[in-house]
Amino acid sequence: MSEYLSHYSVMLKECLDAMELGSKDSGSLLFADLTFGAGGHTFALSDRISGSTIYSTDQDPDALKNGHANIQSKNLQNKVNLLAMNFNEFPQWCADNKMEGKFAGILLDLGVSSHQFDKMDRGFSFRADAPLDMRMNYGDDSIATAADLLNTLDEEEIANIIFTYGEERLSRKIASRICELRSKVKIETTGQIEEICFLAYPPQNRHKGIHPATRTFQALRIAVNDELRVMENTLPKLLPLLAPGGVVAVISFHSLEDRIAKKTFKELMEIHEIPVKILTKRPMTASEEELAENSRSRSAKLRLLQRGPTMEG
Repeated sequence: MSEYLSHYSVMLKECLDAMELGSKDSGSLLFADLTFGAGGHTFALSDRISGSTIYSTDQDPDALKNGHANIQSKNLQNKVNLLAMNFNEFPQWCADNKMEGKFAGILLDLGVSSHQFDKMDRGFSFRADAPLDMRMNYGDDSIATAADLLNTLDEEEIANIIFTYGEERLSRKIASRICELRSKVKIETTGQIEEICFLAYPPQNRHKGIHPATRTFQALRIAVNDELRVMENTLPKLLPLLAPGGVVAVISFHSLEDRIAKKTFKELMEIHEIPVKILTKRPMTASEEELAENSRSRSAKLRLLQRGPTMEG
């Protein structure tokens, strides 16, 4: 893979403010950025909070290669530690390294990085005809690609993925056409699926609102990377990693992710095992200034949860 493409750090100021609050209230200078990507949030956090140490994770080989090079060029080897893993492995890594209860802030910026989306050969976008891959960790051949799923699952399973993860009302029609196509040729490219989705929509709706393939591509990406299950399983495990006063910040980009963040935060508050405070009754959204700079920020929602002080007795 070639040069890592540029990435806009979504809601950067809001995230840094949240991490700074966590540091002030916890007295800790230890942070985790569990979705490193191009490193925008990590490096800005390192600059903003003097004396901070950051543990960042990513599973994308491109992000890891680019990240290690940038950490070295910025001479941050003693401040930024980049770990090759899916963020669902981080709680266990912390347990193994006796780091529970120590973090001032933990950040998750979910979804696809600009590099993944704009690097056409990764298969996340339908803007060019490319191999239908969509694996965030393309180095792991044990993970089924989007093409693998569409060539092996039955019609009902495909329809359920598209409906559940894409909230696509034409899911059954699209799944039927996918199975019809694969009975003649193997499904291999983004262009094949883009055309199926486009033609599945009535002619009068094909150029209204978002592109007809948008929801289906989102659904396939979520299914390939098991994104929602990973998020659901990991979020509750982050709370014990925080020092009292520490903050978890979650940026989501569609309603399914935001719903999980909202539900998990509410459940953690009701359990009472560890005192928590929800800092965002409603999710924060990007400022007008940011939207003018980066249109992809328009769907971003930020939710914040703070670990309360330890209760006595």
